[in-house]
Amino acid sequence: MTQIPTIVPAAPVIFLAVSALCLLLFGVFRGDGATKVISHLSAALLLFTAILVVGHGGARDYAFGGLFVMDGFAVFMGTLVLVGAAAVILLGQGYNRREGMDRFEYPVLMMLATVGMLMMISANDLMSLYMGMETQSLALYVLAASRRGVGTSSEAGLKYFVLGALASGLLLYGASLVYGFAGSTNFDKIAHVLAQEQQVGLGIIVGMVFVISGLAFKVAAVPFHMWAPDVYEGSPTPVTAFFAVAPKVAAVALLLRVLVDPFGPMVEQWRQIIMFMSVVSMLIGSLGAIQQTNIKRLMAYGSIGHVGYLMLGLSSGSQQGVLGILVYISVYVVMSVGAFAVILAMRHQGRMVEDLAHFSGLSRTHPLLALVMALFMFSMAGIPPLAGFFGKMYVFLAAIEAHLYGLAVVGVLTSVVSAYYYLRVIKLMYFDETPVDVIDRQDDPLITYIVTVAAVFTLLFFVYPLPIINGATSAAAALFAG
Repeated sequence: MTQIPTIVPAAPVIFLAVSALCLLLFGVFRGDGATKVISHLSAALLLFTAILVVGHGGARDYAFGGLFVMDGFAVFMGTLVLVGAAAVILLGQGYNRREGMDRFEYPVLMMLATVGMLMMISANDLMSLYMGMETQSLALYVLAASRRGVGTSSEAGLKYFVLGALASGLLLYGASLVYGFAGSTNFDKIAHVLAQEQQVGLGIIVGMVFVISGLAFKVAAVPFHMWAPDVYEGSPTPVTAFFAVAPKVAAVALLLRVLVDPFGPMVEQWRQIIMFMSVVSMLIGSLGAIQQTNIKRLMAYGSIGHVGYLMLGLSSGSQQGVLGILVYISVYVVMSVGAFAVILAMRHQGRMVEDLAHFSGLSRTHPLLALVMALFMFSMAGIPPLAGFFGKMYVFLAAIEAHLYGLAVVGVLTSVVSAYYYLRVIKLMYFDETPVDVIDRQDDPLITYIVTVAAVFTLLFFVYPLPIINGATSAAAALFAG
């Protein structure tokens, strides 16, 4: 008798996928008038899925014949993705209503993209990795171009689609090489094969390089970063916030799982690639942001720099480095959600404004809004004792413990450079003259609530960081235990 594969570890992902399809059918029958209800339901379902994920515990369980794995690492990163996605869906309601994007497909597409992200985080096979990545990407292509009639949004969707197809091709080619030389697509079997070999074959190394290149596109690491500034600027602002939060976490999680699980025995080979990407990402992210006049493009280059810091921790190839990455990405999610909530609150006569010049004199017209934005900018720059400082501290310590002193020095120097463009926003808000185009009064209670929670977390993280640090420690241990 054929044994039926267990699906219990994948129950949260299945629940979310079925929920998204049910909401899609509900929207089809109710029309766009159901958008508000669907948005609230989708956020609630995402949070309920997070509860299901956390309820799994930290045990390592497999589903679908070893294609899907649920462990402490998947629980930690999956929870981050789900909470971040729910927050962004709630943030975008007011924007979508004002900009004529009040359509029920918007939250449903975000839910379907999140299904793909959870599959990526729990992938234990090159095939499930690719399925998860494409499930996420197909929804994101549509979301990037969802502001119909606006050329920049269509351009963003097209650029992301073309370059995403290129990244998929690179990853598939690399996966085929790995399969050809290792004889399996399963992560555990690949790791076993590599551990048995005295000298790793050139074919597997080349395949691994192509796989890393495909994944580097998803995290917007240099030299695969070229899509990020244009897509961040052209996409609707809530979609940009979504790009900056949930897909970033999922892609970082997938990169960690791929390099630690199947390619763990090849740490000396992939460390050189990650170190190069780390250095150039920190440099280009920091230097590229200096000349930006659009806040969304500035955030895009800032995110490239943050990826460089994450890869600095990964370069250590140690459990301590992964711990630093998990703490960093947790803090980064909260800071990004808060910063984009402030950006969504920046309106003049009901229309979104994105130029940095509109931040001029904000402290005199909207003191609380300026205060929380200054808090997020200081934190992203790594100023103590804010949460962003501790994220950078952990990855720098991991690099130093691995004796990567040169890489740590580059990280510190580029962090100083990045402080310039983050502090420039604060300078505009507190020291420049108030422009004629005064920003409208913030009247969205959801934005106010999310900004408040994010600001409190960022400011008081140092008071009680143990929940995040303990969770990250357990997640990192679970990844290396696999």
